[in-house]
Amino acid sequence: MALAIICSGGDAPGMNPAIKKFVDYAYKKGKKSYFIYDGLEGLIDNKIKEANHKDVAGIVHIGGTIIRSSRSKRFFEYKYRKIAYKNLKEHNIMGIVVLGGDGSFRAMDKFSSEFDINFVGIPSTIDNDIYGTKYCLGVDTALNVIRDALDKIRDTASSFNRAFIVEVMGRDCGYLAVVSAMISGAEICVIPEVEFHSKALEKKLTQEIKDGRKYVLAIVSEGSKQTSEIHKWIEDKLGLETRVSILGHIQRGGNPTVYDRLMAFDFTIKAVDYLLEHKDFNKVVVYNDGCFNFMNIQEVVSSKYQLPEHYLDAINYLD
Repeated sequence: MALAIICSGGDAPGMNPAIKKFVDYAYKKGKKSYFIYDGLEGLIDNKIKEANHKDVAGIVHIGGTIIRSSRSKRFFEYKYRKIAYKNLKEHNIMGIVVLGGDGSFRAMDKFSSEFDINFVGIPSTIDNDIYGTKYCLGVDTALNVIRDALDKIRDTASSFNRAFIVEVMGRDCGYLAVVSAMISGAEICVIPEVEFHSKALEKKLTQEIKDGRKYVLAIVSEGSKQTSEIHKWIEDKLGLETRVSILGHIQRGGNPTVYDRLMAFDFTIKAVDYLLEHKDFNKVVVYNDGCFNFMNIQEVVSSKYQLPEHYLDAINYLD
């Protein structure tokens, strides 16, 4: 049985370390390894190539993914999934390591229910919004990119007596915003999961401004869709000149941190071992309280990730 690795959906720092470990570890286990280029689209178009050590030399420090990724509308159609299966059979590939999020896992679960293909998913998204795991590959690097930007923005905010709003990514999950607000000491944090209590915060910050506060830093999660509203609120109610910085896709790039590299290695070893040693497939590797485990794909994709209560408490300004 040959093994393959694929990236699907948004890229995340740490994918390249995972790809390198996949090739090295499959070789150690005496298995052929294959790259599936361009995600599910490449699976349909037969962009499948046997991998060797020279393909992964010197990639651990690089962000993104050398095998690229994609989102595929064609994969929703059975005729294209059938073509994808034929391509895999030509290479004798029976097991796939999937670097992606819940959308990718749903697609592969459907695929494996129709054809004799097994997979193990590695949660890989800077949004950190996959149910069942406290950590997704790439989030530590993204948080460090945000932290660096916030530290610099606070410098200029304090110099000009301004308010700065920084919009961070995360889709419908406020994880990046909450953690970034905590570690930067932001005065305001707005996320999709919690209602923004403007009156209570207005009273608090107005008093602080009277007492000498010269600037305000606000972190807004893109999923809240309130960046413009918060901008107007700060200028109208707090009377501070306000600037907006949307960090955008710089959060998805950059050299993976030490932690993301180490986690990529561990996630990948667990995934490959499971494919080689078990017959109960379609699992996702999860990480909780310092331990790796495996969760059924149906449980992962049918449940919604919830932010830890102590994170929500940390941005509760009503007390």
